[in-house]
Amino acid sequence: AGGDVRNLGKPVDLAKRYFEEGADEITFLNITSFRNMPFADTPMLDVLRQASRCIFVPLTIGGGVRDITDPDGQHVWPAVEVAGEYFRSGADKVSIGSDAVYAAETYWQRVADGVPPTDGTTAIEQIASRYGQQAVVISVDPRRVYVRSPSDAPSHHVIATSTPGPQGEAFCWYQCTVKGGREPRDIDVRQLVTACEALGAGEVLLNCMDRDGTNSGYETDLVADTKAAVTIPVIASSGAGRVEHFSDIVDRTDVDAVLAAGIFHRREVPIADVKRHMAEHGIPTRTVE
Repeated sequence: AGGDVRNLGKPVDLAKRYFEEGADEITFLNITSFRNMPFADTPMLDVLRQASRCIFVPLTIGGGVRDITDPDGQHVWPAVEVAGEYFRSGADKVSIGSDAVYAAETYWQRVADGVPPTDGTTAIEQIASRYGQQAVVISVDPRRVYVRSPSDAPSHHVIATSTPGPQGEAFCWYQCTVKGGREPRDIDVRQLVTACEALGAGEVLLNCMDRDGTNSGYETDLVADTKAAVTIPVIASSGAGRVEHFSDIVDRTDVDAVLAAGIFHRREVPIADVKRHMAEHGIPTRTVE
């Protein structure tokens, strides 16, 4: 709801603070549409330029990495050129959300049609080809769909869940969404990440809409299952509320990295405390000087 949205500060100032507090990477996820202005004037380009002058850890930008047509209709920016502008402005990686879902859907349709599943036309393929696999992150926004047994969802990857459903359901599959979680799609997370890895994605940023804002810990079942499905790095996101949640998800899933936002924005948990806790639990962590 609109009343739940809070302005917690200017992005460059916040990012600089996180860098100074010891963050290893910083991700800007742009949730605002700027379709009423030319892409070259998009504020996120200036945010990246300013941030890259004072922040010396990798920067990822997400939101709007797709084919874009300027309002005058005269200039069309292919996704690979959009990514290029972000890279030239200071980003190290781009994060692709909705377009990754559409690309995965096309991938599996081509498999079903008996034709080669990749054809070099997706944003993932083009950006990875030009800038390298390490520059392409897919951002996944799933939610649980509960079922009583795997046979209730034969076309999806169903797992036993440690969080039973409202009717006591012991199984679920994770449904991918687009448009910031507003539109569900008939594709599950395993289908998405395996297709995107085949297309050339180099990293998975794994959110969980059921955990967002709960401070109840990460979605262990989802993270473990996704980690087992791909060979590229997986970053766990959504749900962190205290330092123990960070070590718990690493210990239980061997996930490659953990991301948090709200608890750092609101200064509920210092980054230094998280890193100290991780180090004390034997998890390799860059120390904060």
